[in-house]
Amino acid sequence: MDRRTGGNRDANGGLAEATASRLRFDSDGEAAEGEESHMEVEEIPDAEGDEAAAEVIGDDKTSADYYFDSYSHFGIHEEMLKDVVRTKSYQNVITQNSFLFKDKIVLDVGAGTGILSLFCAKAGAKHVYAIECSQMADMAKEIVKANGYADVITVIKGKVEEIELPVPKVDVIISEWMGYFLLFENMLNTVLYARDKWLADDGVVLPDKASLHLTAIEDAEYKEDKIEFWNNVYGFDMSCIKKQAMMEPLVDTVDANQIVTNCQLLKTMDISKMTPGDASFTVPFKLVAERNDYIHALVAYFNVSFSKCHKLMGFSTGPRSKATHWKQTVLYLEDVLTICEGETLSGSMTVTPNKKNPRDIDIKLKYSLNGHRCQVSRTQYYKMR
Repeated sequence: MDRRTGGNRDANGGLAEATASRLRFDSDGEAAEGEESHMEVEEIPDAEGDEAAAEVIGDDKTSADYYFDSYSHFGIHEEMLKDVVRTKSYQNVITQNSFLFKDKIVLDVGAGTGILSLFCAKAGAKHVYAIECSQMADMAKEIVKANGYADVITVIKGKVEEIELPVPKVDVIISEWMGYFLLFENMLNTVLYARDKWLADDGVVLPDKASLHLTAIEDAEYKEDKIEFWNNVYGFDMSCIKKQAMMEPLVDTVDANQIVTNCQLLKTMDISKMTPGDASFTVPFKLVAERNDYIHALVAYFNVSFSKCHKLMGFSTGPRSKATHWKQTVLYLEDVLTICEGETLSGSMTVTPNKKNPRDIDIKLKYSLNGHRCQVSRTQYYKMR
């Protein structure tokens, strides 16, 4: 794995350079090549005095309300904008399919800096309503004005569930709602709420398809470093922490060479038709070994597609595709599985939003292997927090 950017979300973290623009799907459903893009950031002079400091967006915020407050910090928006797989994919969907946007009313859910709203306005949208709950909404208003779209884009600061639009219906809902593992800290329910409340009968949701996939990897070195480490810490037994470490999925970049089995589709979601309850599911899996090796972890990733475009467009966050800020999600197994080519690791995965905080995810993993050199059956639980 690429361990330079491992771990949980870092609002100020860097992103390894990724390249993509015009994405297509190959035979195994993953996105392919693209072109590189660079952004220039204008330096802002240092502000002086208490009065100037008070004008800094979100300067009075703490991390208490993590989800929305985290999006008040510039670093996380820089990371997402510089994720060219993400941003160029949306740009290409909009600019290459202007028939979806021209003279249409568009709703941008979770607008952030307003980049998707700007793309839509440039593509000829009649009007764009950009809803953003964090303090970044204030910056988005300035950005819209600075780029000459104040008459086309209206930035509304607030939660989708609490605001009212000045129009009864919209023609298009666009959102970049996906989280790690597709569903962790995502805005899916918010998008579905907006869809049910405002989308016209013949309207479109973009993207309209999302799918979760699973594979298995060899990862002895890093598991030893991150998990087995707790067995002996400077001569002391701290294995109680190991149990907790095993329950926390790792968000990191997986090297394609580590993949031991095939990649299997777990779940497909149709955003235009699904209900919030569809985000809870139990699905079976069968992963077949493509070589003799050891399995230390399962890896989940997601694909997103825009099927309403002139031709199918989308992108993948899989280990065989260009890197994104979503990376992949690694679930370490308690067992080291010795698997032979052609043998099957079978089981099921249950995914449910946490009851206390629906933006968190609880995962139940059942797996079994009845192989020539290894027989094992186990159930493990994971918590994405």
